[in-house]
Amino acid sequence: MECHIGVISGDGIGPEIVAEAKKVLDKAGEKYGHSFTYQDILMGGCSIDATGVPLTDEAIAAAKASDAVLMGSIGGNTQTSPWYKLAPELRPEAGLLKLRKSLNLFANLRPAYLYEELKEACPLRDDIIGDGFDMMIMRELTGGLYFGARKTEMVDGVITATDTLTYNENEIRRIAKRGFDIAMKRRKKVTSVDKANVLDSSRLWRKVVEEVAKDYPEVTYEHMLVDNCAMQLVKDPKQFDVILTENMFGDILSDEASMVTGSIGMLSSASLNDTKFGLYEPSGGSAPDIAGKGIANPIATILSAAMMLRYTFDLDKEADTIEAAVKQVLKDGYRTIDIMPQEDAKKAYVTQVGTSQMGDLICERI
Repeated sequence: MECHIGVISGDGIGPEIVAEAKKVLDKAGEKYGHSFTYQDILMGGCSIDATGVPLTDEAIAAAKASDAVLMGSIGGNTQTSPWYKLAPELRPEAGLLKLRKSLNLFANLRPAYLYEELKEACPLRDDIIGDGFDMMIMRELTGGLYFGARKTEMVDGVITATDTLTYNENEIRRIAKRGFDIAMKRRKKVTSVDKANVLDSSRLWRKVVEEVAKDYPEVTYEHMLVDNCAMQLVKDPKQFDVILTENMFGDILSDEASMVTGSIGMLSSASLNDTKFGLYEPSGGSAPDIAGKGIANPIATILSAAMMLRYTFDLDKEADTIEAAVKQVLKDGYRTIDIMPQEDAKKAYVTQVGTSQMGDLICERI
């Protein structure tokens, strides 16, 4: 199979971790007889530096012409970077929001999986962790507060800021269907998260989810308020299979879930539209403080590439092979600094490695 992949290396550690994902993809392609071609696409701070804007029309066209897009990280230090002295619509993250909207990437899949080998990096007690946990957070990605009308104005002599949270039933229905579809391939449980005791948008969310649930009699579903869900993620994460929620809630809960696993550097994500097209990226940020030091964890980006093989190209065996290689590397005792607690550093069989070394080790096991 020939696969044409748009590549947004981005800012900070982005180019370093994307390079390792491409290395792993090429190794898998060599093993299974696939060829991957890559087209570089500018977005984020690097695009601002080159073009003056975070995302050009040409970049959108290049992304649309690709079978899928592999992305690194976008943005910089909000306190010191000159990018954040620009108007909000010209900052790095504005490019990401525009790209999601332009490509209609409404479904964000963020798995949170606790590896047996990384239990000691998990901040939760052993009796809470048990045999581990494996959840998928389904976040609606193109609606809600982040895309509503906003303004800052003077009202009666007081500066007042307004952000609008809007959802229509069609936006909710399509992400709900995708969530229930994913649940059918997992443990057949959906937890729909909202704030229906306060928000009209959440009451509509709950109504539509209940309608969709009728088409999936094999799936057990429940409603949970977002504040309770935030507590339950640290009290009993094993209870969750698929968490289905709106944009802002999903943004916050998925980051919480990532840290419960021990490191955001381990967690992949996929953003999908109604076709096989998807944008695949690590859940973490650009980490400008460690950029160029060769210590960033590339595993989340590598696992995102595996998700790309599975969801866009239907190459399940190849994706399984990459995921198995990652598990084997961890089992063999190799760690980047972010997943190497002090207790592990004292163990003879545990070895700290850098970004490129981790990519090489995973390729060896493919």
